[in-house]
Amino acid sequence: MSEFDASAFLARAPVQPGVYRMYNSRDEVIYVGKAKSLKKRLSSYFRKQVDRPKTAALVRQICRIETTITNSETEALILEHNLIKKYRPRYNVVLRDDKSYPYIVLTAHKHPRLALHRGRKRDKGKYFGPYPSGKSVRESLILLQKIFPIRQCRDSEYANRTRPCLQYQIGRCSGPCCHKVSDEQYQEQVDLAALFLSGKGDQVINNLVGLMEQASGALEFERAARYRDQIQALRRIQEQQWVSGTSAAQTDVVGFDYRNGIAAIHLMLFRDGQLLGSRSYFPKVPADTDMSEVIHGFVTQYYLADQRDGQLPKEIIVTQQYSEWDILQQALTSRAGHHVEIHVPSRGDKVRLLQLANANAQNAVTSKLQEASTAAVRLQSLQRFLERDEPIRRMECFDISHTQGERTVASCVVFNEQGPQKSEYRRFNISGITGGDDYAAMSQALKRRYGKQTDDIKLPDILFIDGGKGQLNATFAVFDELQLEHEPLIVGVAKGVTRKPGLETLLIGRVMRPVHLEKHESALHLIQYIRDESHRFAITGHRNRRDKARQHSFLEEIPGIGAKRRQSLLKYMGGIQEVKRASVDELTKVPGISRALAQTIVDRLQE
Repeated sequence: MSEFDASAFLARAPVQPGVYRMYNSRDEVIYVGKAKSLKKRLSSYFRKQVDRPKTAALVRQICRIETTITNSETEALILEHNLIKKYRPRYNVVLRDDKSYPYIVLTAHKHPRLALHRGRKRDKGKYFGPYPSGKSVRESLILLQKIFPIRQCRDSEYANRTRPCLQYQIGRCSGPCCHKVSDEQYQEQVDLAALFLSGKGDQVINNLVGLMEQASGALEFERAARYRDQIQALRRIQEQQWVSGTSAAQTDVVGFDYRNGIAAIHLMLFRDGQLLGSRSYFPKVPADTDMSEVIHGFVTQYYLADQRDGQLPKEIIVTQQYSEWDILQQALTSRAGHHVEIHVPSRGDKVRLLQLANANAQNAVTSKLQEASTAAVRLQSLQRFLERDEPIRRMECFDISHTQGERTVASCVVFNEQGPQKSEYRRFNISGITGGDDYAAMSQALKRRYGKQTDDIKLPDILFIDGGKGQLNATFAVFDELQLEHEPLIVGVAKGVTRKPGLETLLIGRVMRPVHLEKHESALHLIQYIRDESHRFAITGHRNRRDKARQHSFLEEIPGIGAKRRQSLLKYMGGIQEVKRASVDELTKVPGISRALAQTIVDRLQE
């Protein structure tokens, strides 16, 4: 590709607001930016004296620039956010967490369900959040279940329940599935829970006080006692969660720290003076980036996310001033439907909240640096133990998980110098083998992983196999068949007789040289960490696959069997096991089942 002609490009660059994308020689987007005047902003990159080393490094790589004109700078900000999310450019501040934000949903059923929700809001109901993490949601759901006896079971369990479950027995559900509560009383609790989730705890207590007095006046003392217990529980929660002296009604506080190349953002969410939750984020920060730009990049990407529409706070407290807060403030205000203010406090309670958030961010960076130091020590120890001259840059580990041969899943986890690379983890659903044959499962997973491998950079330096000589022999057979140019060092991690951590036998290379490391060895700790992560990832995938299969009826796979015929079969025959044992003649007696369809069912069962 020819050298970029900056003068010719700037001569025809538009003066309107918009977004620009910079490409390198490999046609990759390396930077996305916005401007009030594209021509003026882009000209600043090609001055003889640039203000920062980052800009100079960026300009040296530019081979092409594309621009998109927008109606306003606010529109340009939103487009810039979407493009950064799409391309994840090298020289932009990028929020690493790609997960959708967790919410609590109160469904719109006759008897609403209270549950955790991620992803698009397809189902009707009220959504509360977003919360900082899934852990915050689960803790909140446990708390709500103790106070408001609303069902949290899945709709399939609720529809098929004939007697109350354990949650009813321990007082955490009022049993609407079995008519243990009237519709009016259940809805009363739903409304109170919705008020509580909206941050109106005092109003909930006042309503409960009125209901308690009403029940007491009607001589319904058991019902009055239940309201009294709810009031006491809510007051205890307010005492535990109340932030003394704060006036943070609908406020998010963004703390920040940067040390040794690691940036941490600590986000604290306050609603009506109560801390809803907090979480640390570690955005990708290019070298020589201004720290106010890091905070602006995080706030932009976090609050302009699609799923946050209508859930924005009224106030966002940040730790540094930035010239473009006003533009972001306008964009968030138009999305939220109410005024959103971004500012740096100078005195009062909000300064103390910001100091608390900054202290948490500092602690997060310290923990991250300690983890990195520990990881480096462990990796050096492993390198010495394996007597390798070249540095270890990539490690992978495979494990197999199943329940008596059912729904076998293989996992592959990836580690580098920084630790686990979760975006590169892979699972393989194993099929076409004899149930419980771990060797065949390992062979299939390895072939699928490395059979189409064309880039040697992606091959690991070390390949760990969770298993003994049988799994290793299967691994070597696969590599002999694939005839790869560079074969990784293969290490088997065999559990001892007692299967206790620290007693593993390491089988190294094709000679399978057995080695035992001392329990205190850092190299062993790293191997155990990689092996345990592979095991966790495999067993999680297996459980998900197994549970999904158990909720799935084989009748759904048979052409011609819809919901009504499936219901008729199960009702007439008395259950799925009776359907499996039935003959063609018996199945034809079921209303809606022809002889041809009955034969199809029997044939499918025999398969």
